[in-house]
Amino acid sequence: MEQDIKLLKGNEAVAEAAIRCGCDGYFGYPITPQSEIMETLMQLEPWKTTGMVVLQAESEVAAINMVYGGAGCGKRVMTSSSSPGMSLKQEGLSYMAGADLPGLVVSVMRGGPGLGTIQSSQADYFQTVKGGGHGDYKMITLAPASVQEMADFTVLGFELAFKYNIVSVVLADGIIGQMMEKVQLPPYQKRLTNDEIREKYPWATLGKPANRKPNVITSLELDSALMEQRNLNLQKKYKEIEKNEVRYEEIACEDAEYLLVAFGSSARICQKTVELAREKGIKLGLFRPITLFPFPTNEIYAYTNTVKAILTVELNAGQMVEDVRLAVNGTIPVEHYGRMGGIVPTAEEILEVTEKLIAK
Repeated sequence: MEQDIKLLKGNEAVAEAAIRCGCDGYFGYPITPQSEIMETLMQLEPWKTTGMVVLQAESEVAAINMVYGGAGCGKRVMTSSSSPGMSLKQEGLSYMAGADLPGLVVSVMRGGPGLGTIQSSQADYFQTVKGGGHGDYKMITLAPASVQEMADFTVLGFELAFKYNIVSVVLADGIIGQMMEKVQLPPYQKRLTNDEIREKYPWATLGKPANRKPNVITSLELDSALMEQRNLNLQKKYKEIEKNEVRYEEIACEDAEYLLVAFGSSARICQKTVELAREKGIKLGLFRPITLFPFPTNEIYAYTNTVKAILTVELNAGQMVEDVRLAVNGTIPVEHYGRMGGIVPTAEEILEVTEKLIAK
């Protein structure tokens, strides 16, 4: 079969992949550095080819609630935003989690707090991985480190969302959203008809079936005992996801004495740091979490038997480092190095910090 290869920005790759993977609807609002997702969808006009709805909502709050409604009908629906916009979506995301609904959110991080900067950041780790809205809920979080993964994770995000009835987030930083690379796009998938949705997802609210009561989608439960059971069911689902869906990449880790842990664009830079360190005879490896939830806790802990210390590298003041420290449980030193405000560290800069850690 002929491959569909294009040179695209990360944001453009998301739009192209969404159309191809059978997405029913996109509801969004422009904000830098992710605006090209909606702009590309508007340019491609998929409503003329696949029937996909593309709508600019009046706000981020409206967009996530449109996704909530579409998800309740069993449709493949998505939105995208950046850091301040994601903050506005938190209530709707919590509602979707409480109602056990699948959906896809693409978040392309910029610096903060507040309006901050339109430059790249990784400071939304807490907001996304820890569940920024209210209640005990989680979202599957995929962290791409290439334009190819922006496309691949759009497809995977939908698959996981419907496998577990959960919100999936593709959590990229501005560098990955804006950079251009060659991408092999996925094949087209047919959108499901309403009858097919009723058959495959009997919980969907697509009109009252003749032989049963109408479905009701809600996150509200006034009986405390039933509300607790709902929460217990959610926690059971999260445990199943933690068991089955952990993803990560290891680079030069076989004989590593020291380990870098980084995701997204930071991992790309750290890969060069590993090359520089190896040239100097330093046995340095790179561990890249691909799923931030579920976090590869056990896989990182396994390195406590072989490495002397870990350095996390993030474009923030230190967020993922907390999960790495929890993973190693005090067995080896874990330090953090980060830049903020849109400043991106060089591979040489990270190597210098690593050498200081080794010298301690």
